[in-house]
Amino acid sequence: MLYFIVNEKSKSGNAKQIWKEIEEVLKVRNVSYQAFVSEYRGHAGKLAAEICAMDDNDICLVAVGGDGTANEVINGITDFEKVRFGVIPTGSGNDLARGLGIMGTPTEVIGHILNCREDYVMDLGQVSWNGCEKPRLFAISAGAGLDALVCKKALKSKVKDALNKLHLGKLTYLFLTVQSLFTMQTTDAGAVFDGKGQKNHKKMIFAAAMNFRAEGGGVPMAPGADAQDGKLSVCMAWGIPKWRTFLCLPLLVTANHLRIRGFEVTNCKEYDLKLKTPMVLHADGEYCGDVTEMHFQCLPKKLHVMW
Repeated sequence: MLYFIVNEKSKSGNAKQIWKEIEEVLKVRNVSYQAFVSEYRGHAGKLAAEICAMDDNDICLVAVGGDGTANEVINGITDFEKVRFGVIPTGSGNDLARGLGIMGTPTEVIGHILNCREDYVMDLGQVSWNGCEKPRLFAISAGAGLDALVCKKALKSKVKDALNKLHLGKLTYLFLTVQSLFTMQTTDAGAVFDGKGQKNHKKMIFAAAMNFRAEGGGVPMAPGADAQDGKLSVCMAWGIPKWRTFLCLPLLVTANHLRIRGFEVTNCKEYDLKLKTPMVLHADGEYCGDVTEMHFQCLPKKLHVMW
């Protein structure tokens, strides 16, 4: 059985029309399905948990929405062994779809899902932090600092809505990054990779644990990241004067930032990060809190994706 969780508010409300077009394809092909509409933040996760509780051992669960909707659905899955996951991207950044290589119109994407014969089996990341009640899964990335601050701002940004209407939604993150560069605070950090001693970094700007190579609308933070290698690729930036960060931005966007002193990518199965002062933490762009201690780990071969 195909189950859909639809965020009709994604893409500034245009997803409602997109869903109607997808339904037409399902009806023409005489596909049996059930659809559930996400009505508020966190609802998609609750719907996913309810679907997983159904008496069905072969659940095909498709998220129609942006990266935030997909993240909620993934975190709502209670039994990954009986779920095959799909995503029809209708968001601003669509980094999950980009990482998976999902291309085409929504009606073309649903066609690929319906014709899927072999799943893409991918890793997931998991992050926990001081004071959290439950660790959060992530498919794309999780991290603290500048990228997390930008994600937090994007959740309520009027600029995002305006750019979505112009079909330029992925530029939201670039715009907010430039806006935040000169005002954000840095902090001293200590990172431990796979339990092998602590590396100390002064004036950390951000630390991003990447499952795929890009986040924030396609910014290649970890150009070599592979969602099937059983590892996270942690991109850290520190000790770069604020006036220089603006000059570094073009190199970051074009995946040439690792030649800059102060940038580093480390591949690991897990890592711990401790900060002197709190920073914003995100998971797939979803705000987790302002925290000082975090633990990230890779969960290998966790999610079966239809594509």
